Amino acid sequence: MGDSAKTEGQKRNFWKSVKTEFSKIVWPNKEDLLKQSVAVLCVSVVLGLIITFLDTLIQYGINFLTSL
Repeated sequence: MGDSAKTEGQKRNFWKSVKTEFSKIVWPNKEDLLKQSVAVLCVSVVLGLIITFLDTLIQYGINFLTSL
């Protein structure tokens, strides 16, 4: 019985700590969020194009070498 009381107290302390930490979070405003989202989208598209180009180039090279 003593163990369950101790566990309940630990659970309360845990959620109290979580609430305290969440109050410390600084959430971005809409303008910053939009800028960061656009940046992530642009970087993702550019990296996707680079990977596609490299994949095509490597595939072409391997096909050329295997056809010799």
